[in-house]
Amino acid sequence: MPFLAIEASSEYLSFAINTPSGIVSREWLAGQKQSEVTLPYLQTFLNECGLTMRDIEGIAYPSGPGSFTGLRIGCGITQGLAFARNIPAVGISTLLAIAEASGAIRVVSCLDARMNQVYFSAFENRNGQWHTVIDALVCNPEDVPLPDGDGYTGVGNGFSAYQAALETRLGTKISTVKPDLYPHATQLLTLALPHFAAGEGLAADQAQLVYLRDKVALKTHERVQK
Repeated sequence: MPFLAIEASSEYLSFAINTPSGIVSREWLAGQKQSEVTLPYLQTFLNECGLTMRDIEGIAYPSGPGSFTGLRIGCGITQGLAFARNIPAVGISTLLAIAEASGAIRVVSCLDARMNQVYFSAFENRNGQWHTVIDALVCNPEDVPLPDGDGYTGVGNGFSAYQAALETRLGTKISTVKPDLYPHATQLLTLALPHFAAGEGLAADQAQLVYLRDKVALKTHERVQK
């Protein structure tokens, strides 16, 4: 039973499908053109896999946080495709997806939220299952909460954008940093498959996003103050 993952929350657009030989994926650098290229690239990917949407049994999508526009595009396309096929959808946290990509046991996930802030969460993998250590939030990099214990791997572009502030704040909590990791459809699908297997997929109209904040950009006077 093939399931599809669509990841459009960053400048990279990716898709993944599970096959008898494992998960296959494809990625494009879409920049700010997700609305223009997602459906055509999805069709290309399906053709390469020898599949059509009629073969897909469920769709995983990024539930956020991340780019407002990219998240809405990914969720909207997922809702449309899932509704047309009457198949379930599963939303996966972008912060958890990059934790999964890290290969680490303890992970601090941090994405650049713009406006001098970060999206932040911490996770620990226990016996193959991810557990949330710190719930997802948005805050200034110098104010991120400290997870219990140490030996965490820091992942995500927040560590590129606010390296000094995060390293000062987290100190010895962090042993390794992988700032180049970003959400990818492969990890979305890996995390979503157990939910599909357990019958935990949602109807298309119930697919939701986690924004963490409603404000998209600073006003002119706020940018001047910064």
